[in-house]
Amino acid sequence: MIKIYHNNRCRKSRAGLEIVENSGKDFEIIKYLDEVPSVAELKKIIKLLKINPIDLVRKNEAVWKENFKGKTLSDNVIVKAMVENPKLIERPIVINGDKAVVGRPPELISTIL
Repeated sequence: MIKIYHNNRCRKSRAGLEIVENSGKDFEIIKYLDEVPSVAELKKIIKLLKINPIDLVRKNEAVWKENFKGKTLSDNVIVKAMVENPKLIERPIVINGDKAVVGRPPELISTIL
């Protein structure tokens, strides 16, 4: 089943959800601000995305700028920061089996459906 890590307040995330809905396939919405992934779950997602943890961080968020910007951080510290501050997680993330993509732009989602 397809999973979409979604934030309804985000225009790009809503556009991504629309693409998933229009695919006609079964999917699950995970409101990651309410259902925060664990460190292990987030590491698994990052591995599926084939990116480094820093590439999943929303670097323009105030919490990042105030607490982490300009510091040398390990991957584990970055993942922990995202779990403790889920607003830092880039969105939407769509997972389909062993494929995953960050829907920025949302059209990228179509490549794994």
